[in-house]
Amino acid sequence: MKKSLISVSIIAVLSFNSLAAQHEHESISVNYQGKDATAQTAQANNDFAKHLNFSDTAAFDQASKNLIAKLDSKTAAILRADFEYISGKAPDTVNPSLYRQAKLNMVADGLYKVRDGIYQIRGTDLANMTLIRSEHGWIAYDVLLTKEAAKLSLKFAMKNLPEGGDLPVVAMIYSHSHVDHFGGSRGVQELYPDVKVYGSNNITKEIVDENVLAGNAMSRRVAYQYGSTLDKNDHGIVDAALGKGLSKGEITYVKPDYTLNSEGKWETLTIDGLEMVFMDASGTEATSEMITYIPSMKALWTAELTYQGMHNIYTLRGAKVRDALKWSKDINTMINTFGGEVETLFSAHTAPIWGNSEINDFLRLQRDNYGLIHNQTLRLANQGVTIQDIGDAIQETIPESIIKSWHTNGYHGSYSHNAKAVYNMYLGYFDMNPANLNPLPTHPEAAKFVDYMGGANAVIKRAQSDYSQGEYRFVATAMNKVVMADPGNNTARQLLADTYEQLGYQSETAGWRNIYLTGAQELRIGIMPGAPKTASADVISEMDMPTLFDFLAVKIDSIKAAKQGLVTMNIITPDDKRILYVEMSNGNLSNIEVTKPKPADANLTVNKADVTRILMGQTKLKTLLLNGTAKLSGDKTAFNKIASSLVEFKPDFEIVPLKPVNGTH
Repeated sequence: MKKSLISVSIIAVLSFNSLAAQHEHESISVNYQGKDATAQTAQANNDFAKHLNFSDTAAFDQASKNLIAKLDSKTAAILRADFEYISGKAPDTVNPSLYRQAKLNMVADGLYKVRDGIYQIRGTDLANMTLIRSEHGWIAYDVLLTKEAAKLSLKFAMKNLPEGGDLPVVAMIYSHSHVDHFGGSRGVQELYPDVKVYGSNNITKEIVDENVLAGNAMSRRVAYQYGSTLDKNDHGIVDAALGKGLSKGEITYVKPDYTLNSEGKWETLTIDGLEMVFMDASGTEATSEMITYIPSMKALWTAELTYQGMHNIYTLRGAKVRDALKWSKDINTMINTFGGEVETLFSAHTAPIWGNSEINDFLRLQRDNYGLIHNQTLRLANQGVTIQDIGDAIQETIPESIIKSWHTNGYHGSYSHNAKAVYNMYLGYFDMNPANLNPLPTHPEAAKFVDYMGGANAVIKRAQSDYSQGEYRFVATAMNKVVMADPGNNTARQLLADTYEQLGYQSETAGWRNIYLTGAQELRIGIMPGAPKTASADVISEMDMPTLFDFLAVKIDSIKAAKQGLVTMNIITPDDKRILYVEMSNGNLSNIEVTKPKPADANLTVNKADVTRILMGQTKLKTLLLNGTAKLSGDKTAFNKIASSLVEFKPDFEIVPLKPVNGTH
């Protein structure tokens, strides 16, 4: 039998890189060293530092407070040891505000007491792992990115806890659907097999759905945002804004036994004798998210709605725009519901805040910052400011009270790209200027621009002059046109790389820095290995059949598919008692769940569990058919018709123009 739809499509599916199970990457050693900062960049960073309130060290005091045990060398090696070079005054190659954040995140170095009954392990991953004392043991709240990091961190904590180190973890809670908060779950379960798992509303669907359809593109973009191929030094990665960086290891997912807030915004639940109040905050920082209040401890867990910095309304790796207004309103709800009595605020990233007035001040600034981004963006848009201009225009609307506060700074999100996100959410990408309605595609447009500007040499000459004056933003625009029109123009490539590098050195936002520096790297030496790997078995196993076929529909070449005519089939999965009717017509692949098989060209009966095994390369459809585990009836060519219409995504597609090889591009 020829390769069937399932056997071919599984190969296709394995090529996608779902962000729901990403960020696992290898450390790649390459002989690549960035250039030094120019005199103009050094001066720009020096001038930037003059406006920063370095006398405010409250965040450092909070980060170092109540340290119980410093990380031992084995546990520190998970992550923190890679950044030991960060100390002292900011080098010229790093924005001084970002370097201050990098130093703040270096303070995280062990097991900390948040208050009686609450402890955190900080410095072993992008997020914190929190342990909350319950009646018979511990509740682990958010369990890091990888199984290895979670297991080592938890063992370290249990060894050093001043109380109850011999007690089990009885419950595990995921605050939201981002991988650095559930990826270590299997490590916790392996240590404590009887652990009961809780998650935010609709978390499993959001985890497997959020980034599947655009997974290949998103994976490539993640490599840029997180600087996956950059070295850890003053010319490369210095920080990940929310924490030092990402642990290495296996992403896992233990599906919750119970999901919270499924019937409304509020739910009060007693977990192992501890009363906890859960507020749904989905649609803010994550599509599935909740915050938690513990009345007996007067402690508020804010998940990722707050941290020591400004978050993304739009994340540069690519995702649906988040709702800045809802974000601000949900923080306001926290203030008005718990602000009168809360004494401790702790979260998924950075250190806690103590004291009722301090917490309320912190929450108000966080609330007002997201509200300001929303409201001022729309005020400007309603006055005719366009999406291209709004990133600069919003900088003029920031009040002094917010400018002077460290924890509203754009380390993860920036005012610029967050304002553009709000604009796009309400008004879309088009600014109504007719010239922008239907421009040429990027490559022919670039060629025409260069031609209009007098040719590549003329553009390069003017760009070199601007570069020497430190006018990097427009040099980047102009040189990108030249390199796009002629990727083999090495003078233009090197000037563009140099320009991106200086823009990276000046960036306060970690993602901006990494994107600029990765662009420079790829212009100079091409695409490097070290990008995020494919989704893990635990996460893939939770992908249902409709989602799988939604993804396959994205891989259909419509012109090839249209030539096949109408193709229909039923996919029957007895173990989960579901039937999927699939139809390929007019170049499109659609699917719908049905209660009984519809008349179709072919029927495939296969257990969902076996589909997962095929996905992970543990078996093949041919084997299942031969041993009778799966059954195929009807027109067997139907599968091949669909399979032959599938394309393979290229995981290393071009972002910056790549240098041609042997005269080709």
